[in-house]
Amino acid sequence: MVKGLYTAYTGMINQQNRMDVLTNNLANSATNGFKKEGSTSQSFDEELAIKIKDTSAYGLPVALGDVSLGVKVGECYTDYGQGSFRVTDNVYDMAIDGDGFFAISFTNKAGETSVKYTRDGAFTVNREGYLMTKDGDFVLNQAAAQAGNPGQAGYIQVNPNLPLVVDENGYYYQNDQLLGQIGLVDFADYNFLEKYGENMYDLAAGGQVQLSEAQITQGTLEMSNVNVVSEMVEMINITRAYEANQKIIQTIDGTLDKAVNTIGKA
Repeated sequence: MVKGLYTAYTGMINQQNRMDVLTNNLANSATNGFKKEGSTSQSFDEELAIKIKDTSAYGLPVALGDVSLGVKVGECYTDYGQGSFRVTDNVYDMAIDGDGFFAISFTNKAGETSVKYTRDGAFTVNREGYLMTKDGDFVLNQAAAQAGNPGQAGYIQVNPNLPLVVDENGYYYQNDQLLGQIGLVDFADYNFLEKYGENMYDLAAGGQVQLSEAQITQGTLEMSNVNVVSEMVEMINITRAYEANQKIIQTIDGTLDKAVNTIGKA
């Protein structure tokens, strides 16, 4: 066994995984509220190499030292850092300043309804005055968001013909009358969040919902926290690392070819 082949091979697999994560970030660099992902890697456990079939030590195995078997793909993680704000002056656009998520009553293709969470505040109002996402899912009020209840009682309904005013605490008004509060929640441990689609999240079993101390800015959208320039630089680094491992394999292959077809025939 030529250990260099396996080391270079695992390096190429790791760089391919990093590239997959990076390209997904770049593809969603213009997605509202998208949080970029990162990848980790770790080395395989080192193994102790010993001499075998060696009579110089009276047939006893002699340690040669620890040997690394390459790198393996680790876990992916999500960077929940704040994205930049873009002013739209649309009264139904809202951005979250701080840690927190909007709660959405999401209905899948099978007609099953559940609560999903998002940082994308690009909302709209339908004919009946319900506040909805661009995909037609209903935005929940504070009580429903806190309770995790996706039912119709938690939908936010306003008069589509009157101006809507939303303050920093999520309270919304029409004609100077308080109508309710937009649902905004946070989580005790973000490790229980699972990505769902481009910019929504699902709360896994064991996750705890808690009140959010974030503020809402009306007429503004939070953009993706992906830095396109730094991602492109990282793409170049990944490509060079991949090519370096590829050249190692080609070099070892050429060496084995000479050993078998040239030296072996001599």
